[in-house]
Amino acid sequence: MSANDYKIELNMKTQALVNYLDELLQVSQIKDFCPNGLQVQGEENISKIISGVTASQALIDRAIESNADALLVHHGYFWKNEPAPLTGMKYQRIKKLIDNNINLIAYHLPLDIHHELGNNAQLAKLLGIEVTGPLELGNPFSVSVQGQFAKAIDGSALTNQINNVLSRDCLHIAPPSNKPIKTVAWCTGGGQGYIELAAQQGIDAFISGEVSEQTTHICHEMDIHFFAAGHHATERYGAKALGEHIAQKFELDVTFVDINNPV
Repeated sequence: MSANDYKIELNMKTQALVNYLDELLQVSQIKDFCPNGLQVQGEENISKIISGVTASQALIDRAIESNADALLVHHGYFWKNEPAPLTGMKYQRIKKLIDNNINLIAYHLPLDIHHELGNNAQLAKLLGIEVTGPLELGNPFSVSVQGQFAKAIDGSALTNQINNVLSRDCLHIAPPSNKPIKTVAWCTGGGQGYIELAAQQGIDAFISGEVSEQTTHICHEMDIHFFAAGHHATERYGAKALGEHIAQKFELDVTFVDINNPV
């Protein structure tokens, strides 16, 4: 069954919704560091969903207050190499979900990559970037993307644009040439490691959420601008867009809750 074959209904079985999202986001074709889809089982039928970036205790509490049947997030649980025991913070979070019969549905890389609803696509839309293809050439599931502005823009102007759109003060590292920016590549969240690949392809600027110590040297030595706009801030929009999509398609009650995070 394709993603277009699902019928609109006022509430739906949890597994039917998860099946739809798995198909829509092409989960089976993407390797990830965590399970995607239903991570914690709750109510059998879903009518009300809280969406957000991360399944933190604060977001769980909002879901409980709202009598939600499910949480839909980008950052869920059970990451590769994390401790397996359900103790401490992990136990408290999962216990709250189970005690309140709330499903946890999470999509990590599939939600970064999706060509329309994903974090990268949504950031491009907000910043007025025309997507031209994957940064990893020939890889349709590249987690990093490249594109261009309609007109070249200088670094300070792009800094102001990012600050205004994301309501954050981004970090701009300019190369010595401080060249105009026409071509740009980006990877939301912790994608700063892709900057060298962007520089090798002659791209003018790279945008991500986080920054590393070596990023400054790459900018200076490989003649590329870099903008760190915040992990949370650059990834607010995929879960929001996905929630809005299923609210419209299935007439479900979906509310996006932004738990502020300055990182």
